[in-house]
Order: sequence, then C-alpha cells, then structure tokens
Amino acid sequence: MKKIITISREFGAGGGEIGEKLAKALGYECYNKELILKAAAKSNVDVQSIIKWDEKVPTELGFGQSLFEFYNRPLSETLFEAQKNVIREFGEKGKCVIIGRNGNQILKEYDNCLHVFIHADPYWRLKRMKKKMPGVSEEKLNEEIRTIDKMRRKYCTFYTNTEFGKAEYYDITLNTSRLGIEKSLDILINLVKEC
Repeated sequence: MKKIITISREFGAGGGEIGEKLAKALGYECYNKELILKAAAKSNVDVQSIIKWDEKVPTELGFGQSLFEFYNRPLSETLFEAQKNVIREFGEKGKCVIIGRNGNQILKEYDNCLHVFIHADPYWRLKRMKKKMPGVSEEKLNEEIRTIDKMRRKYCTFYTNTEFGKAEYYDITLNTSRLGIEKSLDILINLVKEC
C-alpha cells in the first residue's frame, strides 16, 4: 500500500477536496496550507509574508520594479526551501496526503509514493467554482482560474524545472470533469490499496 500520496491540481478541479477525502478514507494525515504555516515557523518568516509569497516566483530587478521588490526576492526562495524540508519530514513519517506545493517533485525519489494530477475542463471548473462562490461573477471566476493556474505553472517550472500538469511527472492523472469527484476518489482509494 502506498504510504505517501501527492496531489497536484488545476484550480477548481477538485484536487483539494479529493485529497482531504482520500486522507480521511485511508486514515492518513492531510497537508495543504498547514505546510506553509509550519514552514513559516521554521524559517522565521511572518505569516503575512508567507501568504503574499505563496506560489509566487521571485522577480528579477527590472527597469520598472522597485528596490523593495528586489530586496524581498530571497523571501520566496527561503519559503520554498522551508516548505521542501517540511514536505520531506512528512514524507519520512508516511501515511499522508500532500496537496500542492510541488510535492511530486520534492518526493520523487521516495519509495511508496503515488503522484496524482487532478485536472478538468475549464467550463466544468467554472461551474464548480460558481457553486462554491455564488456571489462572484463568472468573469471574475474565469480570471481567477486563469491567474492561479498560470502562477502554479510558473512556480512549478521555476522551482522544479518541470512542467506543471505534464503526465510524465505523475503516476496518474484524473479528469474530474469526465469522472466526477466521487469516482476519481474511488479510483484513488482502490489504487492506493492495491499498490
């Protein structure tokens, strides 16, 4: 049985929900934003800075950028290193589901891992997020979906030199717009128990 499951996901595809339900079904720990807070404590970075830099790529000093942005550059790199150490600690303990944070690449050399990518058609993700956030316009939700996916792609490429969502970096990819959340969850539960 696989002891570590990492879940990468497109925004709105249900990867977070699947990860939480999977951990509960298996009796595993589930780590998502908790990783950031633990990393903050270890790296002496304040929580507000962590929220600001979460999944953002450091920027180079350019003509139009301020010196303030330049001097803050190491913060996101420090945060990534701290998160990487925390993810490895959790990996050593096993029996966990790690959502996001490039866990698949950080733990790529660990045995007993299952690396999952959850994706869905853009319209399905929009409909799903509309149900979760009924007061937000479709235009705003579309913009958020595109922005967050773009940030995740850049973050993944910058820190791992891999391509976010490319099948070769995962053991399995699931399309929730075709399978649904519950069927995707069932597939993963059975896969984890059989491996």
